[in-house]
Amino acid sequence: MSSVSELTDPCRTFRKLAQANRLANARLHLACAHLDPAELTAPRPAFFGSIQKTLNHILMVDRFYLNALLGRALNRADLDEATFCPDLATLSAWQAASDEALLAHVESLTPDSLVQIVAIDRGARIQHDRRDDVLSHLFQHQTHHRGQVHGLLSATSVKPPQLDEFIVGDDAAARAEDMGRLGWSEADLMR
Repeated sequence: MSSVSELTDPCRTFRKLAQANRLANARLHLACAHLDPAELTAPRPAFFGSIQKTLNHILMVDRFYLNALLGRALNRADLDEATFCPDLATLSAWQAASDEALLAHVESLTPDSLVQIVAIDRGARIQHDRRDDVLSHLFQHQTHHRGQVHGLLSATSVKPPQLDEFIVGDDAAARAEDMGRLGWSEADLMR
């Protein structure tokens, strides 16, 4: 049985979301790696116009918010690099690094740091929001656009992967292969 402090630890929720984010991105990029490059970049009726451009957008927004969460100024070159990444292998490596950096950031948080105000440099203005709200927004953004890629994959030669088997204990068998690829254990995920 869990202790009351474990049940009320808001950091655990964000840690689980960051872990699920890493696992879902890894699974989605693995599926996309089976696409012919022409399918990856083919024009599609989607917000960003292709699977590649949607994946690029996910990474770009990750970099934008992670930069702010870490207290850094806007880095347009870093954002442009992500936006225009031309190949999936590079993009996948960059996404993995971003996901790991976000996970490390979340693992360093305390309940007090979740309510701290984050200054988000938007170039022409500075936005101020609570860290927990910024993280919630970022995870929602990721989920939304991964869902778009999932839908776009439905019109390709590659079956879309399951993207929601990562948080509860009953999903252990469904995530085992992904966990092995990442070098994670169930104990890491369930703490």
